[in-house]
Amino acid sequence: HKAKVEAMTLDLASLQSVQHFAEAFKSKNVPLHVLICNAAVFGAPWCLTEDDLESTFQVNHLGHFYLVQLLEDVLRRSSPARVVVVSSESHRFTEIKDASGKLDFSLLSPSKKEYWAMLAYNRSKLCNILFSNELNRRLSSHGVTSNSVHPGNMIYSSIHRSWWVYTLLFTLARPFTKSM
Repeated sequence: HKAKVEAMTLDLASLQSVQHFAEAFKSKNVPLHVLICNAAVFGAPWCLTEDDLESTFQVNHLGHFYLVQLLEDVLRRSSPARVVVVSSESHRFTEIKDASGKLDFSLLSPSKKEYWAMLAYNRSKLCNILFSNELNRRLSSHGVTSNSVHPGNMIYSSIHRSWWVYTLLFTLARPFTKSM
């Protein structure tokens, strides 16, 4: 009942916006005990952000990654602190390595010709998990833990709004899934 809530603008499709958000948050000089990285797009058509990166990868993963990096010092000072990275079970249905087993960066921000919305989403969510695991490995000794979570099939969100086929599939699956 004593909580104070303040909204701040953040556009994950703009690395400059992420940087401005982090600077504005730091200027408040308040602790940060919990950071939830939850924003995502799904089934979006191919487009580039102002940073010339494929939008699904930037919004779902890179924007969060950059935000956490910029706020890492605040998280450390706020110990105990936690970062929760929302991923998806669909991370299991993709790969981000080339034939030799090395990370293939072209898969993360593909050209329009190589783009498939579902794979872009899956890859971004795999990156979320890998990032969260590595963040936990690096920061847990400093009192900052990181976890990645699959929230369940929350079909009642509007994440599927980009394409009518996804909307149809989500509608058909709705009786068999969780609500928010």
